[in-house]
Amino acid sequence: MDLTRTIDSYCERMGPDYWAEPINAVTNLAFILAALFMWQRSQGDRLAQLLCTTLFAIGVGSYLFHTHAQTWAALADVLPIAAFILIYIFAINRVGWGMSPLIALGATALFIPYAALTVPLFQKVPGLGSSAGYAPVPLLIGIYALLLYRRAPQLARGLAIGAGLLILSLTFRTLDMPLCPNWPLGTHFAWHLLNGLMLGWMIAVYLRAALGKARVDR
Repeated sequence: MDLTRTIDSYCERMGPDYWAEPINAVTNLAFILAALFMWQRSQGDRLAQLLCTTLFAIGVGSYLFHTHAQTWAALADVLPIAAFILIYIFAINRVGWGMSPLIALGATALFIPYAALTVPLFQKVPGLGSSAGYAPVPLLIGIYALLLYRRAPQLARGLAIGAGLLILSLTFRTLDMPLCPNWPLGTHFAWHLLNGLMLGWMIAVYLRAALGKARVDR
């Protein structure tokens, strides 16, 4: 793997310069601000704090990718995202289903074969492009929301709203290159802004459920 290979995947980028994607770069502040905002409200919940730390890393990694635009920076972008997904699944398995840590971990690992099966299916959807790699996530959130509706209706509603926000943000991510001839700025920046909002919301949804469960357990 050539870690210094240049990657040009977004409408705003017009060359190899560091600031070739200024809007895409700066809008990563949405992730960092959401992480800091939710950290202040985490009330010492360790999983919430871990999610906030990972969300902060998403902002940093995405900033690096939209400035350096090389393979190593792409890894710095996608690895924290993958980590957030897995940590969040584990967290909801714990608080939503009441699983023990070991069982929750095993159930979280099922995301890997789930993604392996569903990503190729989404890749066949015309126009979805590279967003196919993310498409299984709102689907999974929706499945969790549906299955948890009777057991934890407030949590399920929060997850459903998160799935809707993610679908909206994915729409802007997908439209970035198709709209590029008529909108040179692109729409990828809206993916950052909406995704920062969505991920902060998802942490809030988990935290509300976790704190509510803690009060009941007392």
